Amino acid sequence: MRFLLILCAAAGMFAAPDPKLAAAGRIVYNRACTMCHGLDGAVGDRAPALGAQRRYLRRSSQELFNAIKLGIPGTLMPPTPLSDLEVNQIAAFIQSLRATAADVEVPGNTARGEAIFHGKGQCTECHTIRGRGGIIGPDLSDVGGYLRLEELRAALTTPKESIPRGFRPVRLTTASGEVIDGVVKNENNFSLQILTRDGGLKMMLREEAREITYPEQSLMPAGYDKKLTSEEFQDLLAFLSRQSRRPRP
Repeated sequence: MRFLLILCAAAGMFAAPDPKLAAAGRIVYNRACTMCHGLDGAVGDRAPALGAQRRYLRRSSQELFNAIKLGIPGTLMPPTPLSDLEVNQIAAFIQSLRATAADVEVPGNTARGEAIFHGKGQCTECHTIRGRGGIIGPDLSDVGGYLRLEELRAALTTPKESIPRGFRPVRLTTASGEVIDGVVKNENNFSLQILTRDGGLKMMLREEAREITYPEQSLMPAGYDKKLTSEEFQDLLAFLSRQSRRPRP
């Protein structure tokens, strides 16, 4: 069975590597590859990070195997004397660094998670999946394809330390007393473009405002692991992890 897993990983049949293969690969990588690359896949003195959040030319297990085993012509990446087993282990470790939530199996009932997303979780008040939901928050149709599982879990449980551009909360009171509450989409010294909580778009001149405040807390609530039961939270996490535009193997 172990030999079959190695062959499948080398052929690129699995999006997510076998955890035991990846764990062994971490040991081999830190022993054999850190003369150039950084420890645990970080950036090194002579070679790039292998687990950074960016696009890679070599993504499949076979492509990674060939790059490690044969080297990359025209670059400083040399061929390796390591065994095929060790090369497969390193390839699995590198893939584990790059894996997003959609690449791993997340326990939970996705159908129940979808019902929670559209119901008890009230997620569609701000977020859209496949054209259904609110637009004041990011579209989550590909959230499992670009966030790691731990990042996805943290987004549901931990308050954001920084607010991404385009989602900064704002509350504006006009000279007539109207209160506009939403997020800033664009602004300059003279005007603001505000997406309101109900999905409307307001273009306001600063001179029209009596008061403008920028709340420091993101509109994204945290603590879903406490607002939901443990089973409900796991179902929601499973549902969100499967939201990816990448075809699954």
